[in-house]
Amino acid sequence: MNHLQVTIAVPDPAQQEILLALLTELGYEGFEQQENVLLAFLPQADFDATALETILRPEGYPYTTTVLPEKNWNEEWQMNFTPVQVGEFCAVRAHFHPAIPGVTHELVITPKMSFGTGHHATTYMMLQEMQNLDFLRKTVLDFGTGTGVLAILAEKLGAAQVLAIDKDDCSIENAKENITENHCINTSVLKSDAIPRDRTFNIILANINKHVLLREMAEMRQQLKAGGVILMSGLLHEDFEDIENEAGSCKLSVSTRMTRGSWICLKLEKV
Repeated sequence: MNHLQVTIAVPDPAQQEILLALLTELGYEGFEQQENVLLAFLPQADFDATALETILRPEGYPYTTTVLPEKNWNEEWQMNFTPVQVGEFCAVRAHFHPAIPGVTHELVITPKMSFGTGHHATTYMMLQEMQNLDFLRKTVLDFGTGTGVLAILAEKLGAAQVLAIDKDDCSIENAKENITENHCINTSVLKSDAIPRDRTFNIILANINKHVLLREMAEMRQQLKAGGVILMSGLLHEDFEDIENEAGSCKLSVSTRMTRGSWICLKLEKV
């Protein structure tokens, strides 16, 4: 299956991040922010020129498209994938990078076509905030697992059971590979686009996007054990009011708010 690289001329980094969030909702699976341009990737068969132009038209951003064979897509990821370090807490590297000394947890993640390497502000904040949660002997849901990076870290932090779910076949395959690479034995992977109703969790990790988070907020609250927490990102600053209002209606309160650039990460608890 061929993939498409869409190159959009956007000189402002803040506008790049806003576009990134909007394109994620259209099904774009990967991004690379460069000086003056945003690169966005998705399967060629899923490309919708009308939907893209509707987003770009108000600002007049021009774009070009390039077809990438699947082999070149994965090579592109590897060529541009550099290790990410979150202080002394954890580091994310690919299998072809040397080990990173001086960190408590080292995660070996080969991203291929999945989201979640720590490079983007949302994943970075999720990793950063996870060091402040107690995972020991807890049950964890990683909703929208992508590469599996958050699920893997949860197990390394002592979680008894981790369920990683995603709706994308490529992400499911990639997450399984990364979970095996990191020798995780308490993490299972399930293809799904909704919160499972037959299990409850101490911690729910959800790094997705505003619309999915709003849609699943009540269900996340329902499946959260007493005293549990939800850690969520994939949100821009301007999304906060909608998320806070929906959380309030579901009897959840925002106890922590982190920011990185134009993005936010929130911790929610039952009221």
